[in-house]
Amino acid sequence: MNTNAHQHTNGNTSKPTLLFVYNADTGLFSVVTDYAHKILSPKTYPCNLCAITYGSMGMNKKWKSFIAQLTFPIEFLHRDEFIKQYEVMKDTPLPAAFLKKGETITSLITHDEINACTAVEELMTLVNEKLSKDI
Repeated sequence: MNTNAHQHTNGNTSKPTLLFVYNADTGLFSVVTDYAHKILSPKTYPCNLCAITYGSMGMNKKWKSFIAQLTFPIEFLHRDEFIKQYEVMKDTPLPAAFLKKGETITSLITHDEINACTAVEELMTLVNEKLSKDI
């Protein structure tokens, strides 16, 4: 998993930002620990968003193509980055996805919904369903 938060805007800034938050922290130690945990004990890995969107060689190609075709600005944050920016949301179970409009952030996909996904295709379907209902 990339150790830096990144943003993908698809050239459209009038729509709300789709914000995905990993249940993992930034930093080299966290990345190495998470990588080892994902390989050695995948069933107990605490970030299903990481597990189904990233493999040992980087971002899942299907997921990468999927987010590239979305017509929303997209941002990915790690848990520590999210809490620093949105302290009021510090008790929100992660991983999760949110819609950000200006200074307002609302839940789009809950921790339970992401954790119920067993494959990237299920997550992509979930994202599409939620976006069609909430936008």
